[in-house]
Amino acid sequence: MLARLTNKHILLGVTGGIAAYKSAELIRRLRDAGAEVQVIMTPAAREFITPLTLQALSGNPVHTELLDPEAEAGMGHIELARWADLFLVAPASADALARLAGGIADDLLTTCWLAASGKKAVAPAMNQQMWADRATASNIETLLARGVAVFGPGSGSQACGDIGAGRLLEAVELAALCADQFESRQLTGRHVIITAGPTREALDPVRYLSNHSSGKMGFALAEACAEAGARVTLIAGPVHLATPPRVQRVDVVSACDMLGASETAVNDAVASLGAARVVFIATAAVADYRPAQVAGQKIKKGLKDDTLDITLIKNPDIVATIAARADKPFVMGFAAETQQVEGYACDKLSRKRLDLIACNDVSRGDIGFQSDDNAMVVFWPDAGQGSSAAAPGLGRAELAKAPKTQIARALVGLLAERLAAAPGGTVAGDASLTRHADETL
Repeated sequence: MLARLTNKHILLGVTGGIAAYKSAELIRRLRDAGAEVQVIMTPAAREFITPLTLQALSGNPVHTELLDPEAEAGMGHIELARWADLFLVAPASADALARLAGGIADDLLTTCWLAASGKKAVAPAMNQQMWADRATASNIETLLARGVAVFGPGSGSQACGDIGAGRLLEAVELAALCADQFESRQLTGRHVIITAGPTREALDPVRYLSNHSSGKMGFALAEACAEAGARVTLIAGPVHLATPPRVQRVDVVSACDMLGASETAVNDAVASLGAARVVFIATAAVADYRPAQVAGQKIKKGLKDDTLDITLIKNPDIVATIAARADKPFVMGFAAETQQVEGYACDKLSRKRLDLIACNDVSRGDIGFQSDDNAMVVFWPDAGQGSSAAAPGLGRAELAKAPKTQIARALVGLLAERLAAAPGGTVAGDASLTRHADETL
């Protein structure tokens, strides 16, 4: 179970209280599970445990100041907030819970909390009477209503001598609860097939045509789909990325290779589960053209040749081919554009009979190819009240700039909503078809 924490970004907020000593063990547990950890400490927390201790354990500098002149552009709190897949405050004192529930943002921890778009959790730790107080109960109810997970507290003897509820859970329990945050089960019973990365179209044994795609978005989506309970097949072009946990990977090179692997994977999935339970997501940046002829030997540069003529022919359109099947699965496409981004995406959605499309502007220097961040607009056919005024007959959702791992989870949420609205609806509750990725791969 702790394997779900592999490569996750955990932002740990440590507030004042004797239970702060447990933060050291928690950091060790999270890192042992493969997570990267950064720490924010309040002034009160530094009275109980030193920043140097947590820096040594996390491997990262401990953050203490809201306006840090050494942080990028002096906006370190925004960078930290975007970085975090999960923001856990542990221990969360009674004062911290009140401030988080009240939306106060006057220090680094509370400001990051408001700016964070990832998952959030608190692990309360306080005297049993403080925990039982109605004000604390009200603050917990407020946080729960906002989707914040509450870990604990436990019961037992306390440092003050009291016995009762209010103890911070042990590090091993907190690490397990952190891992649980990355298992949504939204796609249980589905088989998701994802294409990712570029393709390479050979000119000769040495040279090829390709593009700048890194495959990061597709790999992040594969990981997010596996976290959501799906069986995942990832068809990857030539990239240098590790295979996400619980994902079956098929490596290909050319567009024709990718089409063949895609059709094989869809055929097998549809035969096993039926088309209604299969999802095809085309994130790969497939080369539109390939050389009509591939030279058997390296093309040599002639002494008098200033130009080289190469005839290109169209590659197969992979996503359109899958979407045109009689036993069509749910098909989600991607559109990486440099101009008229939304217009081209909407045209592609309609023309290729897609069920969902996500588009982004790769001309921006801060997102897209090679970047760890992304920002996307998503469209889908919708003639109802969700229809976009700018694109009649289409639903629209905008995903602000965030790490691709977070964008991927947001896309999975939208995908799950559209699957539930599609003919056949959700299958997560179908016990006869529920098959966890851990058991199938």
